[in-house]
Amino acid sequence: MDRENMIQVLTDNNMIEILELIEDAERGHLHELELAPSLGLLRDEKLNKAVLDYLTENGVEIIYVDEEV
Repeated sequence: MDRENMIQVLTDNNMIEILELIEDAERGHLHELELAPSLGLLRDEKLNKAVLDYLTENGVEIIYVDEEV
């Protein structure tokens, strides 16, 4: 999924927080993002992968936290 399609889907679904993450990454303001492996960032697996790949391409390190406490 290219950036334009990804942004359109996020906009259509009113995913403002994810759009803000993307903007922060593009501006160099986001360096790390912590996620639980079982949750990911979004429920839609294809969109989740596209967003995480895009963030990584823009220099964001995705850190998967240990879910066992």
